[in-house]
Amino acid sequence: MFLWFAGVSFAFVWLVFRSPALDYRLVMLGAVLPLGEVVFGGPRLAHTLVASVALLAVVMLATQRRRLVRRRWISLPIGMLMHLVLDGIWTNAGVFWWPFLGVGFDTAGLPELDRSPAVIALLEVAGLGALVWCWHTFGFADRDRRELFVRTGHLSRDLVS
Repeated sequence: MFLWFAGVSFAFVWLVFRSPALDYRLVMLGAVLPLGEVVFGGPRLAHTLVASVALLAVVMLATQRRRLVRRRWISLPIGMLMHLVLDGIWTNAGVFWWPFLGVGFDTAGLPELDRSPAVIALLEVAGLGALVWCWHTFGFADRDRRELFVRTGHLSRDLVS
């Protein structure tokens, strides 16, 4: 389920914000970060709205009067919020609204993996398709654009329409 979260988050965040200056590497990192909870056997803190909003608040408070630093690090909670949307955890009120509906995590298995293998494969293909779309849309065949992205997470400024 890695490509689904990384690719679709990259594409959606671009389509919503149209900002070449966001760090899209951190958007993708934030989108896949909750997958690490597989080691706990099920969704925990990273799958809650509280965690994403708390991280957003920390970024906003820690980067006051440092606009460029804020622009980079705000990408991480945006990616985590994208994960919540894309994995459908919002349908599990006990986890999504934790701790407001109870403090325990009584669910087993990540919602991302609680799908048939065929659905998981289709989502991964869709994520790959989103990454291919990004490759073409952002001109990553051009070495300078690709290096700018790898070095800074930014996109070429001529993409803003």
